[in-house]
Amino acid sequence: MEYRVIDWEHYPRRAHFEYFSAMADPYAGVTAEVDVTRFLAACKGTGTPFFLSFLYCAGRAANAVPQLRQRIVDGRPVEFGMCDTSHTVMREDGTYSYCRLNCMQPFAGYLPAAQALQEEARVRGGLDDGEDALSLLFISTLPWVRYTDLRQPVPNPADSNPRITWGKYVTEGERTVMPVTLLVNHALVDGAHMGQFFQALEEELERFIREER
Repeated sequence: MEYRVIDWEHYPRRAHFEYFSAMADPYAGVTAEVDVTRFLAACKGTGTPFFLSFLYCAGRAANAVPQLRQRIVDGRPVEFGMCDTSHTVMREDGTYSYCRLNCMQPFAGYLPAAQALQEEARVRGGLDDGEDALSLLFISTLPWVRYTDLRQPVPNPADSNPRITWGKYVTEGERTVMPVTLLVNHALVDGAHMGQFFQALEEELERFIREER
């Protein structure tokens, strides 16, 4: 994946970047409850898999926010034109491997490719994200738990890949809700940008519902 180097002299978050980059733990995270009532019904109605469909929407939502496509290279911010997702796939022995997907292609092409790549990762995948792992959006799930907060492992020194996680969806009355977590490097991403992600996610879920599958 190719990226452009952001103009440091005119970068509006230069002071913020320097401030948070100097911290031992520069990460910021938020968990929000997302309403998936109509989205789940749409998946069931068409027989499309919930996980891969939600992953598609989450990946597109993240790509819609430029700051979530930004990374740190040699101490300076850069921006990718597009970011693939890399999600965890459970293997038969209880461990997991990584699976890389392109969520920016039309869903009709995405789904069969995603199903094939996910099965390949399940059978003989590993934990290697390749040479351009910097461009990836890291995705994982806890489908067994309806959590309200989540602490994720992060490297030292800090990396700059956003992490998106979701848990178990639960139906309460007429609503089905699911916890979704976004973890980012605060040197690149502020709370406003995190809010933009969740807004974009709502829009992608609605778009998915409207379009015929």
